[in-house]
Amino acid sequence: MFKKAKNRLVKDKKMFIILFILSLIFIVYNVFFRGDETLALSKYGSRGSEVTQIQTKLKRWGYYTGSIDGIYGSQTLAAVKYFQRKNGLTVDGIAGTKTLQAMGIYTSSSSSSSSANNSSNLNLLARLVYGEARGEPYTGQVAVAAVVLNRVKSSSFPNTVSGVIYQAGAFSVVNDGQINLTPNQTAYNAARDALNGWDPSYGSIYYFNPNTATSSWIWSRPHVITIGNHRFCK
Repeated sequence: MFKKAKNRLVKDKKMFIILFILSLIFIVYNVFFRGDETLALSKYGSRGSEVTQIQTKLKRWGYYTGSIDGIYGSQTLAAVKYFQRKNGLTVDGIAGTKTLQAMGIYTSSSSSSSSANNSSNLNLLARLVYGEARGEPYTGQVAVAAVVLNRVKSSSFPNTVSGVIYQAGAFSVVNDGQINLTPNQTAYNAARDALNGWDPSYGSIYYFNPNTATSSWIWSRPHVITIGNHRFCK
C-alpha cells in the first residue's frame, strides 16, 4: 500500500512538472510570438470605457453604425476588422496596442508617457508627409503636416494625429499603403517643424493637387496658398 501511495505521489509530481512546463511554454509563446494580440485590451465580449472610445471613434469615421453602448459585440467586431483592413493592420478584430494607437487611443500599456505619445505622433506624421509630399518643396512638406495638426484642432475632425490621418477616405496614402513606407530625414524634419508650430499653410485644413484632383467639391474650398503642386484651402 505504501508503494502504491509512493507511485501515486511520483505520478502527481510528474504531472505537476508537466503542467508547469506547459504553462511556461504558453507564457513564452504569448509574449514573444503573438505580438499585438498579447497586449490586446479589448476584444469580442469586452465591456467598458475603452470599448466606448473605440465605438465613438469608429462611428465618427464611418466604420461603425451601431449604438455606443460600451459592449464589444458583433457590430463592433466587424467595424474594428473593417478599420484594420482599410488601414494596413492585422485583421483579427482585436483592439490591441497597434490598432488602438491607430485610433488615437493611448493607455498605460501602450504609451507610458507624453514623450512616447509625441514620438508616435512624429513618426506617423513623418510617414504621412513622406507618402503625400515627398518631392515637394520643403515648405510644402511642412504645410502638409500642418494641415493634419490644423484638423486635430478643428471640431470637424478627430482630435488626434492618428485619428485625422486614419479617418476613412482622408488621405490616399492610407488607402494605397504608402503610409507604411519608411520616411526620410526631410519628412521627419518637416513633421517636427510643424509640431513645433510652423504653419506655412496659414491654418488650412485641406490641400489637393489641381493637376490630379477629380472632386469638384474641393475646388469650392477657399484658397489660401499654393506651394509646389499643392493648393491649400480652408
